[in-house]
Amino acid sequence: MLIAEGLVKRYGSRHALDGFDLAVPAGEIVGLIGHNGAGKTTFVEIVAGLVRPDAGRISIAALDVLREGRAARRLLGVAPQELALYGSATVRENLRLFAGLAGLRGRRGVAEITQVLDELCLTAVADRPVAALSGGQRRRVQAATAMVGSPPLLLLDEPTAGADPETRSALLGAVRARAEAGAAVVYTTHYLPELVDLGATLALARAGRIIARGTQDELTRHLPGELRVTFADAGEPELRRATMDPGADLAALLASGRTPVSVDVRRPGLDDLYRSMEGAETVARTEVRDAA
Repeated sequence: MLIAEGLVKRYGSRHALDGFDLAVPAGEIVGLIGHNGAGKTTFVEIVAGLVRPDAGRISIAALDVLREGRAARRLLGVAPQELALYGSATVRENLRLFAGLAGLRGRRGVAEITQVLDELCLTAVADRPVAALSGGQRRRVQAATAMVGSPPLLLLDEPTAGADPETRSALLGAVRARAEAGAAVVYTTHYLPELVDLGATLALARAGRIIARGTQDELTRHLPGELRVTFADAGEPELRRATMDPGADLAALLASGRTPVSVDVRRPGLDDLYRSMEGAETVARTEVRDAA
């Protein structure tokens, strides 16, 4: 559904994107993660047509975004990181505007708006001005503007930033439903447990390019987990050890003669993956400084 190849975007001497490649098929949720400045939002802005790349190509359903932008963007729904709503207009009026931009009017437009209001638990506030809503409700309205019309590609940039648990639950449920219906979803977030809840594959961005792509298991299998053992005897009551082989490390501990009360093995997760990225960035900065 979405294919980006070799995207480059420069701002003066700084490369926001530097050979960015990403493919997202229909029905897949891709968690686009990386530290601030990795290029995630710039990528979303390019796909949405807000920024033009200096090099590379990007297509949506085989339509070239740079040459057939209007037709390609009709297939796209975007929820930007910064809220872009009309505060004095009601929720329903905001959705009516976005539905009209998607070519949905009359009964079909009304049906689409009713569906997305229900999907994101907004029916009760549909006729209130957006300015009178809570922050979490506004987040849901922003996501609704992206989903109205059921576009085959969704770009959701930090859609739950600062959101309450109710908002987060409603949004994640709606995103899962859209993917199950066949939409391709690019979901950027710093809240990593959301990606586990969504069953998302991952794309790790760093310095303007994708450095790793795959499932969580594929990307964390090379990282150590943690073995935690508590003991009943005197001495150190709890032992924690990074481990690549929990069975062998536990056997070695038991051979010491101490009596364990509990054993817990924590598999590596997304937080460990982030920390490994931080370590790689620190090493890279040190090597550059030493070379200078």
